[in-house]
Amino acid sequence: MEIIFATGNKNKMAEAKALVPSHIRLLSLGDIGFKGDIEESAETIEGNSILKARTIYDLYGKPVIAEDTGLEVEVLNGEPGVRSARYGGEHGNADKNMELLLENLNGELNRSARFKTVASFIDDKGILTCFEGIVSGNITLHKQGCGGFGYDPIFKPIGFDKVFAEFTEHEKNLISHRGIAFKKFIRFLETR
Repeated sequence: MEIIFATGNKNKMAEAKALVPSHIRLLSLGDIGFKGDIEESAETIEGNSILKARTIYDLYGKPVIAEDTGLEVEVLNGEPGVRSARYGGEHGNADKNMELLLENLNGELNRSARFKTVASFIDDKGILTCFEGIVSGNITLHKQGCGGFGYDPIFKPIGFDKVFAEFTEHEKNLISHRGIAFKKFIRFLETR
């Protein structure tokens, strides 16, 4: 079974490929020759996820999974949230995003946060189904570890003494927001 994963992010693609069973072949946007940008103009994580899936489904008419992820910090009223990838001003600049977040939390005792992923699947008949994954944790005082991507160096999930950037890919996939959403998606596919 082939499913287009509507992402150009190599890190997200690697995580997703590690999560899906071998009988599912995920195709990246590069694999299908898509070179454009998908505007992420929705005001919610779910909205952006659906927008990405619909855009690619409308162009190719094949099963597609898309996801959007945000880091929601309690004392910042859910920021950076839907703007997580461009929080520091430049889309996809993880260092600037983390620097601004740490600056905005300077002196703050409540560092509670959660990662939220919404994965949107459109099947070959055009039917949309969404899957949510959430993992709660805290923002550290400074960056740690050298793995992962995005906010992983400053996010410590509850019940663990290390940040996501210190997890192996396998360890992270077992508990992460994206892992939870994709496991729900895979269970959905297996029950159809």
